[in-house]
Amino acid sequence: MAGVNTVIVSSGPVSPGDVVAVARHGARIELDPAALTEVGASRKRIEALADDVEPHYGISTGFGALATKHIPTEQRAQLQRSLVRSHAAGSGPEVETEVVRATMLLRLSTLMTGRTGVRVATAEAYAALLNAHLTPVVFEHGSLGCSGDLAPLAHCALAVMGEGTVRTRDGEELPAAQALAASGLEPVVLAEKEGLALINGTDGMLGQLVLALDTLENLFATADLAAAMSVEALLGTDAVFADDLQALRPQTGQRIAAGNIRRALAGSPIVASHRGPECTRVQDAYSLRCAPQVHGAGRDTAAHARNVATAELAAAVDNPVVTLDGRVESNGNFHGAPVGYVLDFLAIAVADLASISERRTDRLLDTKRSHGLPAFLAHDAGVDSGLMIAQYTSAGIVSELKRLAVPASVDSIPSSAMQEDHVSMGWSAARKLRRALDGLTRVLAIEVMTAARGLDLRAPLNPGPVTGVVLARVRETTAGPGPDRFLAPEIEAVVAAVVSGELLAAARSVTEIA
Repeated sequence: MAGVNTVIVSSGPVSPGDVVAVARHGARIELDPAALTEVGASRKRIEALADDVEPHYGISTGFGALATKHIPTEQRAQLQRSLVRSHAAGSGPEVETEVVRATMLLRLSTLMTGRTGVRVATAEAYAALLNAHLTPVVFEHGSLGCSGDLAPLAHCALAVMGEGTVRTRDGEELPAAQALAASGLEPVVLAEKEGLALINGTDGMLGQLVLALDTLENLFATADLAAAMSVEALLGTDAVFADDLQALRPQTGQRIAAGNIRRALAGSPIVASHRGPECTRVQDAYSLRCAPQVHGAGRDTAAHARNVATAELAAAVDNPVVTLDGRVESNGNFHGAPVGYVLDFLAIAVADLASISERRTDRLLDTKRSHGLPAFLAHDAGVDSGLMIAQYTSAGIVSELKRLAVPASVDSIPSSAMQEDHVSMGWSAARKLRRALDGLTRVLAIEVMTAARGLDLRAPLNPGPVTGVVLARVRETTAGPGPDRFLAPEIEAVVAAVVSGELLAAARSVTEIA
């Protein structure tokens, strides 16, 4: 990676930071000249095989169940066009721009390994499309996650060919040919094997995994902060977060989460107010006391997923591939099982993180468990409902997250006349994880909003320095306790502050939040 605004794609792997920079921040791509030389060298091997009288899969034959059919030389360009056109068969809602950009970057990264046999001009065309901020229109449904993310990648390849539609940087949908011409780009006419090389990879599911891990870094830290606010508002103890207690169970994520909660509660007058012998409570409920264990397990799950993503980023996934010694070999590296499994694992962690957050929210609203707070944190309980229905919203989301936690990767539907008789469903795992992350964001935002009101209602006692600045940030866009009002805009305001990282930035202005 050259810098925040430029990513150099070479024969080695792009980093997760590179993917995020291109997908989410529009970084420009530069292609390494040495890697382009290797791309050109491997292309010569494909061209030699194209002239061979013996059939070679994907070069002089059909594909999938039609792999035994020999294709004459004069029909091979049509073969590649037909492959991309027929596989661009997606349906449903459009896939997000950041996902498409991540997908295209990862396919370009594989092309630049020199193991796919494409021409230099084809690799350059992918970089040019990304740099022009032209995003192919890709649809939600179409990938079984084996033979790669075929339909999504085919829609990307179609745009490079000047077919299909793209969206401009401003979001306008245009015919690809028109958009390419307006940007001074020429459509690519695919040569032997190039159609296969452009659609045969795990790039869609991998791109979404990398983006999910980036999002989770923010959400794990936000969850720790939300838990600290709830512990404080519920007159909970910070003693259980002591580092020596965490060291007795050396789980990495747990220790990080406990440290965050401990630092967020440091110096709190509210916590100090009930530390003396007059406090008769023995221990807090699990949703408070065990927050580091649950939050930490989620972090450790993400660490495992990150290891899988790192290995996959270093992969050259195509079928067939050009090996280092010049052989062109079929293989099964396009099967998405490794990525699909961890996408599903993350969905389980996300559901549980949301579940424990919602339990803390509910506890803040219940007079039997909130230790002196008014019912539903209402201004005049009975006349006012307070935050009662905000908890309903959170509970409804958590219920959906449990359904989304059902693994996609345990399913398989045979395709291509039983040639592709076992598939990964990794793309489906990625799509449901994205929805789950949105749900978790909202559940955490509702907890922050609820805990903030609980802290306000502890006056004249003040929150600690860290939770106090977070409360102040929340109050910039949402009012404090008072008669019932339209809550949906307030929830969205806190959601926006979570997504942007502003809540974390406020906390980090006072202390370290890992």
